[in-house]
Amino acid sequence: APELHARLEDLGRRHGATLFMILQAALAALLTKLGAGWDIPIGSPIAGRTEAALDHLVGFFVNTLVLRTDTSGDPTFIELLERARATCLEAYAHQDLPFERLVELLAPPRAFGRQPLFQTMLVLQNNRPPSLDLPGVNALALTSPVRTTKFDLTFTFTEIPGAASGPGELTAELEYSADLFDHASAQRLAASLARLLEQIVDRPSAPLHRLDILAPEERNRLLHDFNDTTAAIPTATLVDRFGRQAAQTPDNIALTFQGQELSYAQLEARSNQLAWKLIASGIGPEDIVAICLERSPEMIAAILATLKAGAAYLP
Repeated sequence: APELHARLEDLGRRHGATLFMILQAALAALLTKLGAGWDIPIGSPIAGRTEAALDHLVGFFVNTLVLRTDTSGDPTFIELLERARATCLEAYAHQDLPFERLVELLAPPRAFGRQPLFQTMLVLQNNRPPSLDLPGVNALALTSPVRTTKFDLTFTFTEIPGAASGPGELTAELEYSADLFDHASAQRLAASLARLLEQIVDRPSAPLHRLDILAPEERNRLLHDFNDTTAAIPTATLVDRFGRQAAQTPDNIALTFQGQELSYAQLEARSNQLAWKLIASGIGPEDIVAICLERSPEMIAAILATLKAGAAYLP
């Protein structure tokens, strides 16, 4: 959207930040608001052409940076942008360090199919697309479909230059791992980031918790549809209800475990016997009884017995 692109560029000029820094801070904020924590590592490719002599040299110099953003303390977006700016500038100063060497030095736990230092990639394509103009030759750039993904999420933004008198456009593409996300989830994720960017340019001084990533229908679904669980709460305690059931159907099976079966009457008797022993030992209300048992009928009997003694149990 040209308008959003222009407003993001203006926000960057006012705070000494590039468009990439704004996008990186916004993505870190989004991941934090979605529950990813407050230490957000994001990977990003960088051209690697730090010397002017490399400008016209054919070759692949691209390196990968890991941009680690601290989102703790509920900062305003402007404060978060300052953190992202400092992180980016420091990373740019060390961009010649090969990513493979960084992995070697940090020696993180390795796993097949998982990038060791980050799982989210951010890409900003802001160079004019090259044109191949050869006499007598019609050249057309074709892209081949990608059926695999290297990361859990890859956000790719592309700046499209506008006319001389107007702003350019900013397009976005989200590539996701189908093992982790379905199409609807990826669409909601992309929509949340777009919604966050709109709020950032409107209220850059707002703290992160005031920036909303939910659409009205999503908020209604969470607060009302998913929360429509009103039910009558019984006044009787668990002990009372179990005792009533044991009296009504004493011979019915109450517990089955690895070939063992206990009726309601048997489980009631076992738990009563242990409850009296606990009471005789001085256990009562406000006490906590530790239960150190493997999953078994004895564990269930111990839980019931502790509750019958008036105490709380601690696994």
